[in-house]
Amino acid sequence: MKNTIKILIAVAVMISIVSCQNDKKPNYQYMPNMYESVGYEAYGEYDVFQGEQEAMQPVAGSIPRGWMPYDFENSNTGYQLAKDTLKNPIKYTAENEANGKALYDIYCAICHGAKGKGKGYLVEREKILGVPSYDDAGRAITEGSIYHVMYYGINSMGSYASQTSEHERWQIVQYVQKLKAELEGKTPRIDPESDMASSLIPAVNKRPEEVDQDKEDHNNAQ
Repeated sequence: MKNTIKILIAVAVMISIVSCQNDKKPNYQYMPNMYESVGYEAYGEYDVFQGEQEAMQPVAGSIPRGWMPYDFENSNTGYQLAKDTLKNPIKYTAENEANGKALYDIYCAICHGAKGKGKGYLVEREKILGVPSYDDAGRAITEGSIYHVMYYGINSMGSYASQTSEHERWQIVQYVQKLKAELEGKTPRIDPESDMASSLIPAVNKRPEEVDQDKEDHNNAQ
Protein backbone atom coordinates (compact mmCIF):
# COMPACT_ATOMS: atom_id res chain seq x y z
CA MET A 1 0.00 0.00 0.00
CA LYS A 2 2.79 2.37 0.91
CA ASN A 3 4.52 1.64 -2.39
CA THR A 4 1.32 2.36 -4.28
CA ILE A 5 0.96 5.71 -2.55
CA LYS A 6 4.55 6.59 -3.35
CA ILE A 7 4.03 5.69 -7.01
CA LEU A 8 0.86 7.78 -7.21
CA ILE A 9 2.63 10.76 -5.64
CA ALA A 10 5.54 10.41 -8.07
CA VAL A 11 3.14 10.21 -11.03
CA ALA A 12 1.26 13.29 -9.83
CA VAL A 13 4.49 15.24 -9.48
CA MET A 14 5.65 14.24 -12.96
CA ILE A 15 2.30 15.18 -14.48
CA SER A 16 2.36 18.57 -12.79
CA ILE A 17 5.89 19.23 -14.04
CA VAL A 18 5.15 18.16 -17.61
CA SER A 19 1.84 20.01 -17.76
CA CYS A 20 3.50 23.29 -16.73
CA GLN A 21 6.48 22.93 -19.05
CA ASN A 22 6.84 25.45 -21.88
CA ASP A 23 9.64 24.49 -24.30
CA LYS A 24 9.73 28.00 -25.75
CA LYS A 25 10.22 29.66 -22.38
CA PRO A 26 12.05 27.78 -19.59
CA ASN A 27 10.48 27.97 -16.17
CA TYR A 28 13.65 29.20 -14.52
CA GLN A 29 16.37 31.43 -15.95
CA TYR A 30 19.27 31.94 -13.61
CA MET A 31 21.01 34.32 -16.03
CA PRO A 32 18.20 35.69 -18.24
CA ASN A 33 20.46 38.01 -20.24
CA MET A 34 22.22 34.95 -21.61
CA TYR A 35 18.91 33.79 -23.08
CA GLU A 36 17.17 37.04 -23.95
CA SER A 37 19.56 39.80 -25.02
CA VAL A 38 18.54 43.43 -24.80
CA GLY A 39 17.61 44.94 -28.15
CA TYR A 40 18.91 48.43 -28.92
CA GLU A 41 17.69 50.74 -31.65
CA ALA A 42 20.30 51.86 -34.15
CA TYR A 43 21.55 55.36 -33.28
CA GLY A 44 19.54 55.24 -30.05
CA GLU A 45 20.66 56.90 -26.82
CA TYR A 46 21.35 54.53 -23.90
CA ASP A 47 23.17 55.02 -20.62
CA VAL A 48 25.06 51.72 -20.95
CA PHE A 49 27.12 53.03 -23.88
CA GLN A 50 29.97 55.48 -23.78
CA GLY A 51 28.59 58.88 -24.71
CA GLU A 52 25.09 57.36 -24.40
CA GLN A 53 25.15 56.58 -28.12
CA GLU A 54 24.45 53.09 -29.53
CA ALA A 55 26.24 53.81 -32.84
CA MET A 56 29.81 53.91 -31.57
CA GLN A 57 32.94 54.77 -33.52
CA PRO A 58 35.46 51.97 -34.30
CA VAL A 59 38.29 51.49 -31.85
CA ALA A 60 41.12 53.92 -32.53
CA GLY A 61 43.72 52.38 -34.81
CA SER A 62 41.48 49.56 -36.05
CA ILE A 63 40.95 48.97 -39.77
CA PRO A 64 38.24 47.04 -41.67
CA ARG A 65 39.05 43.50 -42.77
CA GLY A 66 40.49 43.43 -46.30
CA TRP A 67 41.41 47.13 -46.30
CA MET A 68 44.85 48.67 -45.87
CA PRO A 69 45.55 52.27 -44.83
CA TYR A 70 46.72 54.72 -47.49
CA ASP A 71 49.67 56.71 -46.18
CA PHE A 72 49.36 59.77 -48.44
CA GLU A 73 47.15 62.57 -47.13
CA ASN A 74 44.45 64.29 -49.16
CA SER A 75 46.30 67.54 -49.82
CA ASN A 76 48.49 69.17 -52.46
CA THR A 77 51.53 67.97 -50.54
CA GLY A 78 50.17 64.43 -50.38
CA TYR A 79 49.33 64.48 -54.08
CA GLN A 80 52.82 65.64 -55.04
CA LEU A 81 54.45 63.08 -52.77
CA ALA A 82 52.37 60.27 -54.28
CA LYS A 83 53.11 61.54 -57.77
CA ASP A 84 56.85 61.52 -57.14
CA THR A 85 57.26 58.36 -55.08
CA LEU A 86 54.30 55.98 -55.31
CA LYS A 87 54.80 53.07 -57.72
CA ASN A 88 52.49 50.38 -59.04
CA PRO A 89 53.19 47.20 -57.01
CA ILE A 90 51.68 44.78 -59.56
CA LYS A 91 53.27 43.51 -62.75
CA TYR A 92 52.23 45.02 -66.06
CA THR A 93 50.74 41.86 -67.57
CA ALA A 94 48.24 41.38 -70.39
CA GLU A 95 45.74 40.02 -67.87
CA ASN A 96 46.03 43.04 -65.57
CA GLU A 97 45.75 45.32 -68.59
CA ALA A 98 42.56 43.58 -69.74
CA ASN A 99 41.04 43.79 -66.27
CA GLY A 100 42.11 47.42 -66.05
CA LYS A 101 40.37 48.18 -69.35
CA ALA A 102 37.13 46.58 -68.15
CA LEU A 103 37.21 48.67 -64.98
CA TYR A 104 38.23 51.81 -66.90
CA ASP A 105 35.25 51.42 -69.23
CA ILE A 106 32.96 51.24 -66.21
CA TYR A 107 34.31 54.09 -64.11
CA CYS A 108 36.51 56.36 -66.23
CA ALA A 109 35.61 56.34 -69.93
CA ILE A 110 32.40 58.31 -69.51
CA CYS A 111 34.51 61.42 -68.72
CA HIS A 112 38.04 60.65 -69.93
CA GLY A 113 36.99 58.94 -73.14
CA ALA A 114 37.80 55.50 -74.52
CA LYS A 115 41.25 56.68 -75.67
CA GLY A 116 42.06 58.90 -72.71
CA LYS A 117 41.80 62.18 -74.65
CA GLY A 118 39.38 63.72 -72.16
CA LYS A 119 36.50 63.51 -74.63
CA GLY A 120 34.10 61.18 -72.86
CA TYR A 121 30.32 61.15 -73.25
CA LEU A 122 29.71 63.68 -70.47
CA VAL A 123 32.36 66.02 -71.85
CA GLU A 124 30.96 65.88 -75.37
CA ARG A 125 27.51 66.71 -73.95
CA GLU A 126 29.13 69.57 -71.99
CA LYS A 127 27.96 68.18 -68.67
CA ILE A 128 31.56 68.28 -67.42
CA LEU A 129 34.31 70.54 -68.78
CA GLY A 130 38.05 70.77 -68.40
CA VAL A 131 38.93 67.06 -68.48
CA PRO A 132 42.55 66.88 -69.70
CA SER A 133 44.08 64.34 -72.05
CA TYR A 134 46.40 61.81 -70.45
CA ASP A 135 49.32 63.10 -72.54
CA ASP A 136 48.88 66.67 -71.23
CA ALA A 137 52.45 67.78 -70.57
CA GLY A 138 51.28 70.22 -67.92
CA ARG A 139 49.83 67.43 -65.83
CA ALA A 140 52.59 64.87 -66.48
CA ILE A 141 50.62 62.12 -64.74
CA THR A 142 52.44 59.23 -63.09
CA GLU A 143 51.41 55.92 -61.54
CA GLY A 144 51.28 57.59 -58.15
CA SER A 145 49.24 60.62 -59.22
CA ILE A 146 46.71 58.41 -61.05
CA TYR A 147 46.21 56.23 -57.98
CA HIS A 148 46.04 59.20 -55.61
CA VAL A 149 43.32 60.88 -57.67
CA MET A 150 41.30 57.67 -57.86
CA TYR A 151 41.60 57.24 -54.10
CA TYR A 152 40.60 60.77 -53.06
CA GLY A 153 39.11 62.34 -56.19
CA ILE A 154 40.02 65.77 -57.52
CA ASN A 155 38.00 68.81 -58.62
CA SER A 156 34.70 67.53 -60.10
CA MET A 157 35.92 63.91 -60.04
CA GLY A 158 34.84 61.99 -56.96
CA SER A 159 36.69 59.24 -55.11
CA TYR A 160 36.50 55.66 -56.37
CA ALA A 161 37.97 54.10 -53.22
CA SER A 162 34.60 52.63 -52.22
CA GLN A 163 33.79 51.19 -55.66
CA THR A 164 37.14 49.50 -56.32
CA SER A 165 39.65 47.45 -54.38
CA GLU A 166 43.31 48.42 -54.10
CA HIS A 167 44.27 45.77 -56.65
CA GLU A 168 41.61 46.97 -59.09
CA ARG A 169 42.81 50.57 -58.82
CA TRP A 170 46.33 49.51 -59.70
CA GLN A 171 44.99 47.61 -62.70
CA ILE A 172 43.27 50.80 -63.83
CA VAL A 173 46.57 52.63 -63.33
CA GLN A 174 48.24 50.20 -65.76
CA TYR A 175 45.53 50.76 -68.37
CA VAL A 176 45.69 54.55 -68.01
CA GLN A 177 49.45 54.32 -68.49
CA LYS A 178 48.82 52.28 -71.64
CA LEU A 179 46.51 54.96 -73.04
CA LYS A 180 49.04 57.65 -72.14
CA ALA A 181 51.83 55.78 -73.95
CA GLU A 182 49.69 55.36 -77.07
CA LEU A 183 48.80 59.05 -77.11
CA GLU A 184 52.51 59.86 -76.89
CA GLY A 185 53.34 57.43 -79.71
CA LYS A 186 55.15 55.02 -77.38
CA THR A 187 54.87 51.26 -76.88
CA PRO A 188 52.79 50.42 -73.78
CA ARG A 189 54.70 48.66 -71.04
CA ILE A 190 54.27 44.90 -70.58
CA ASP A 191 56.54 43.14 -68.08
CA PRO A 192 58.10 39.73 -68.85
CA GLU A 193 56.01 36.82 -67.67
CA SER A 194 57.60 35.31 -64.55
CA ASP A 195 56.49 33.97 -61.22
CA MET A 196 52.75 34.47 -60.84
CA ALA A 197 53.10 35.43 -57.18
CA SER A 198 55.39 38.36 -58.00
CA SER A 199 52.69 40.01 -60.12
CA LEU A 200 50.27 40.34 -57.21
CA ILE A 201 50.01 42.64 -54.23
CA PRO A 202 49.32 40.96 -50.85
CA ALA A 203 46.06 39.04 -50.72
CA VAL A 204 44.86 41.05 -47.70
CA ASN A 205 44.32 44.00 -50.04
CA LYS A 206 42.10 41.99 -52.39
CA ARG A 207 38.51 40.93 -52.42
CA PRO A 208 37.88 37.23 -51.60
CA GLU A 209 36.81 36.45 -55.16
CA GLU A 210 40.05 37.96 -56.48
CA VAL A 211 42.13 35.79 -54.17
CA ASP A 212 40.26 32.65 -55.28
CA GLN A 213 40.78 33.56 -58.93
CA ASP A 214 44.51 34.14 -58.36
CA LYS A 215 44.85 30.70 -56.78
CA GLU A 216 43.00 29.08 -59.65
CA ASP A 217 45.12 30.88 -62.26
CA HIS A 218 48.31 29.95 -60.43
CA ASN A 219 47.31 26.27 -60.24
CA ASN A 220 46.41 26.22 -63.94
CA ALA A 221 49.77 27.73 -64.82
CA GLN A 222 51.68 24.97 -63.01
